[in-house]
Amino acid sequence: MRLRYFLLSGSMIAASAQGQAVETPPAETGDAPPPVATPVPGGGRDFTPADFARFSPTTALDMVQQVPGFQIQEAEDRRGLGQGGANVLINGERVSGKSNDAVTALRRISASNVTRIELRDAATLDIPGLSGQVVNIVAETGAVSGNFSWRPQFRAHNTSPRLYSGEISVTGGVGPVDYTLSLSNTNDSFRSGNDGIERVFDGFGNQIDERYEVLTVSGDRPRLAGSFRIDGPGSSVGNLNLSYERYYFGAREESERSFPGTVDRFRLFREGEDEWNYEIGGDFEFALGPGRLKLIGLRSFEHSPYFQSVVTDFADGTPSVGSRFEQVGDEAETILRSEYSWSMGGDWQVSLEGARNTLDVESRLFNLDMNGDFIEVPLPGGSARVNEDRAEANITYGRPLSEDLTLQVSLGGEYSEISQTGAGGLTRSFYRPKGFASLAWSVSDTLDLRARVEREVGQLNFFDFVASVNVGSDSEDASNPNLVPPQSWNFEVEGTQQLGPWGSVTARVFYESITDIVDQIPLSPTAQAPGNIDSARRMGFEWNSTFNFDPIGLRGAKLDIEAIVQRTRLDDPLTGLSRPDSSEREHYIEAEFRHDIPDTDIAYGFEFESYNEALDFRLDQLGQYRQSSAFVGAYVEHKDVFGLRVRGSVFNLIGNRDDYRRITYVDRRDGPVDFIEDRSRRIGPIFTFTISGSF
Repeated sequence: MRLRYFLLSGSMIAASAQGQAVETPPAETGDAPPPVATPVPGGGRDFTPADFARFSPTTALDMVQQVPGFQIQEAEDRRGLGQGGANVLINGERVSGKSNDAVTALRRISASNVTRIELRDAATLDIPGLSGQVVNIVAETGAVSGNFSWRPQFRAHNTSPRLYSGEISVTGGVGPVDYTLSLSNTNDSFRSGNDGIERVFDGFGNQIDERYEVLTVSGDRPRLAGSFRIDGPGSSVGNLNLSYERYYFGAREESERSFPGTVDRFRLFREGEDEWNYEIGGDFEFALGPGRLKLIGLRSFEHSPYFQSVVTDFADGTPSVGSRFEQVGDEAETILRSEYSWSMGGDWQVSLEGARNTLDVESRLFNLDMNGDFIEVPLPGGSARVNEDRAEANITYGRPLSEDLTLQVSLGGEYSEISQTGAGGLTRSFYRPKGFASLAWSVSDTLDLRARVEREVGQLNFFDFVASVNVGSDSEDASNPNLVPPQSWNFEVEGTQQLGPWGSVTARVFYESITDIVDQIPLSPTAQAPGNIDSARRMGFEWNSTFNFDPIGLRGAKLDIEAIVQRTRLDDPLTGLSRPDSSEREHYIEAEFRHDIPDTDIAYGFEFESYNEALDFRLDQLGQYRQSSAFVGAYVEHKDVFGLRVRGSVFNLIGNRDDYRRITYVDRRDGPVDFIEDRSRRIGPIFTFTISGSF
C-alpha cells in the first residue's frame, strides 16, 4: 500500500510454561480491586485474571490494555524480520509473522483462556532485540472458543456510516495442532469527512479566492487469516501463518469556488486504490546439539493500483482543465532467517538473515485536452524496478550480572545491494554495522530502571525512488535513485515506578543521532524529491501512567495518561537553517478517565486527545495541519447484555476542526510568496457503537 497524498491527519485520528486456564471471578466485577501486580524474583510482575475482573474482559487485548502504565508498541517499518519486534509475547514467543500484529493476535485470545500476564523487562528475556517493558500472555489452547466484535460508526456530517468494521475468530486444537481462523475488517476500516471554507490570499495578504469544500474519505480492509501451531515431534515447535486481504480506499473532494472578479468554478478531486495482498510465513524450532535452532521464512506480495484525478469546470463555458495520475505498484518481500540459541555462562544467540525486496512500478500522467479527454504526457522516471538484496548476521549475549542487574549485548552488521532499473538506473552496495547493549536494574520491589544504546539501520520506502505527481496540490517529485537507508545511534533511559494500589508510572527519555535521514531535497534548480540529509538529531520524553482512585474512596475509577514530547533538528537543504523534520509529531497526549461503578456491570469514561505536528517542508511550499482544540469524547459501557459487552461512545464533543494552512512560493521558499491557502473544516461529532463477545 502506497501513501495516500490526500489523507488529512486531523480528520483521520480517529512461557514461560503453559498453564491451566483460570476462570475469571464472576459477579463483583465493578467492586474488584484495581490490578496490583505480584513482584517476582529478579524484577518483573505477574497479573492473574482476578486482577482484571472489574473490567469483565472478553479478550486478552482487553486485559493487556488495563495493565497499569503499559502501552503496546508495534514493530512498525521493521527492516526484514530482524531482532525484537512488538513488546508482546504469547506463551514466551514473539508474535509469529510480519503482518500478524500484536493487537490482532491478542484480540483473538479469549480472556477465559488466559492463565496469567507476566510483565518483564526485555533485557531479562532470552529474546534478542526487545527493549523496555514486555508483557507475556500465558494462555492455554485446545478447546474450541471464539471471539467476535462489531463496531459501526456514524458521523454527524458528510459521511456515510461505517457498517462493516468487525472481526470474528475461532481458536482450537486438534491433537498437537492449535489453530486460529479469522475474518476481520478492523485495521484501516474508516469513514471520514469534513467541510468548510478555504480562503486564498496573494503574497501581499490580499484575498483573491474563496472556496466551500466538502471532503469524504472511506476505506475497508477485509482480511482472511489462519495461524497454526504444532507441538512436536519431541520438543520441536512450528508455526504457519497465512493471510489474504483486500484494501479499498476512496476519497472525493468537491470545491465550489467564487470571488469577485473571478469566474465561478467547480473543482472535483478524486483518489482511489484497489489493493490485494497476501503473506505466507512460518517457523520451525527444534533441539540441535547443546541448543535450539529456529528456521523462519516469509513471502509477501502486494498489488496496488492507485489513481488521482482533478477536473475544474468553469461557469462561463471556458473549457475544463484537469490532470490524472495513475500508478500500479507490485511489491514483494522474501525472507529466510535462522536463529541458533544456547546457554553457556549466559544466553547466546547467533542469527543469519537474507532478504530480497522488490518494487515494480509503472506511473502515468495525463492532462485534459480541449475536448475533455485525458491525453498522456511524459513523466520521466515514473516507471522503474527497485531491488534490494540484503544479508545480515548478529550474535547476542545476555546474562545476569547480579541478582538485580541484567545485561544483554548484540553485535552484527548487514550487507545490502540496492539497484534501480529504468531512467537513471543505478546499482550500489553498502555494509552497515548494527547492534545494541542494554541493562536492566531492579532497584527494589517497586522500582525498575533500564538503559539502552543501539546502532540501527532504517527502512526505505521504495516508492521514494520513483517520480510521482500529486495532482491535488499540483506538486511533483522527481526520480531519485541515490537514496540510502538512514542510520542512527539511539540512546534511552527508562524507569518504572510501581505505586501499589495507586497505580504505576513509566517514563523514558531518548536521544537519536541520525545520518542520512530522508526528507525533501533539491535535485536541480527546478526538481525536488525525497532524499538523504547528512545528519539530524531527535530527542524527547515519553510518559505512561495509571493512577487509581480507590485509595481516596472513588472505587473503580482510574486515570490513564500517555504522552510524548519530541523535537527533531536538521539543517534545511535549501536555506541551511536549522529546522524540524517534516511533519514530525512534536507532542501527543492521550488521557482516559474510566469508572467501573461498584456492584454493577456499568462503566463510563471520558477521553482526551491532543497533538501538534511540525511544518511539512517542500522546496516550493510549506504546509501544516493544526488542531483548533483537543478531541474530547465520552462513553458508556455495559459488560453483560445477554452475555455481550455493549459500548456506546461519542467523540469530538467540543467541536475540534480540521485546519490546514499552505504557503506556496513563486519559485522556492527562499523567495517571494505566490499565494496562501488557509482553511478550517468542520468534522462534527463521531458516534461509535461496539458489541463484542465470546463463544
